[in-house]
Amino acid sequence: MPQPIKEAASICKTIMRNGYDAYVINAALQRKILGTSKDAEVEICTDMDLAGLKNLFPEVAAGEGDIVARINQGNATFLFHPADMADASHPEACVAQVTGNMLRKLEKDDSFPVSLACPYIPRSRDVYDGFENISGGQIKFVGIPDETLKHDYLRAIRALRFSANYHLPIEENSWMSIIRASRRVLDYVSVTDIMDEWRKIEAENMWRFAELLFDSMILHGLVPELAALSRIFQVFDEETGPVSIWAHTLKVMSHYPEELPYDWYGTLGCLFLNCGKLYAGEVYDGRTTFYQHHRIGAKVTRKILKRLRLNTEEVDMIVNLVRNHMRFHFMLTDKGIRRFKAVDDYPRLIEMARADIKARGAKYTEFNHNMKMLERADIREELLEPLLNGKQIMDLAGIKPGPAVGLIRDNLLQAQIAGDVGTVEEAERFVLAYKEKEQL
Repeated sequence: MPQPIKEAASICKTIMRNGYDAYVINAALQRKILGTSKDAEVEICTDMDLAGLKNLFPEVAAGEGDIVARINQGNATFLFHPADMADASHPEACVAQVTGNMLRKLEKDDSFPVSLACPYIPRSRDVYDGFENISGGQIKFVGIPDETLKHDYLRAIRALRFSANYHLPIEENSWMSIIRASRRVLDYVSVTDIMDEWRKIEAENMWRFAELLFDSMILHGLVPELAALSRIFQVFDEETGPVSIWAHTLKVMSHYPEELPYDWYGTLGCLFLNCGKLYAGEVYDGRTTFYQHHRIGAKVTRKILKRLRLNTEEVDMIVNLVRNHMRFHFMLTDKGIRRFKAVDDYPRLIEMARADIKARGAKYTEFNHNMKMLERADIREELLEPLLNGKQIMDLAGIKPGPAVGLIRDNLLQAQIAGDVGTVEEAERFVLAYKEKEQL
């Protein structure tokens, strides 16, 4: 073994004894290069940064480009490259086999086919690493898409994020590589990393991200309970016929941010509103029903969100939205609207109901009624009913059933709200005075 290689191995051991990783890049290839090159250079991969290297080797100097540092010892120069720290890379692609510096030397040697070398070249990472410039109007992997994706499968999720947030299509071959690698994306990319990318999606674009997850087949492995909704159908409008629950869910997600922009959690809640329909669906007499899907969905949502590693507060928030999202769809009474207003995040529930109505193209009858009832919810409950009912008013005023009874009742309630009437005795005096004044 050439002496420079031995010295490089010694340097690697020193680094590893200090708790970092280090290895000589493709020692066999470098031995060949040393035999034909005038420059005695040996290249090393390590996850130790420049400051750490200087602590171990004071004579270390900063490198240029993809070279983190360099050091001269004896008659050899040692170059340090950043090691691959991505957990999402394919096992065969996580160890560097060639560098740009080595390739330049190999170009001068016609006896060695460079194509035999592993395409992974160590380089500093950034968020756009592996992607071509988006100024081209599309999301595209650099080089051969399958090989680029192989070195970090997290790039698949990142490509979906870029496409959703920037409203750009994914280049055809890059898209094909994502679909081919959908299973490996789930094998090698941690749920935490996927959710880190998901959290960077704008609320108004989340429906598109969810659609891309489904189209790429990644959702089928990540959250199969949601992907299965594409095979469950419901009739929202007799004219349009059956619509898949998944398609409806995406519409709800797209409409929700129209009233509450930037609400990431509310939009995420919309994604899970209908997940209970997978378990609650039942066909009877040719019609599909989904009774209690909101309660079932809340339990399913908790299981899914725990699997996606959301924290307890986030899980409880979204589960609450799923459990209560049907409340505002029914025409509520005074007591009903007060119970609704006591629910956490009720403004989000209102906008979820509005988004669902938009997605179905339904009427706003119940919704408008409930919005008016919300205005009454600020009035104390004891002021919502008069102190005397209709029979008591008729007996006291000596009048028969008719419009006059309702007129007196309404005016009595207004007097109570204004604070002019506070007791039953005052209410009785008000009725008698009103009868005499209006000559009823």
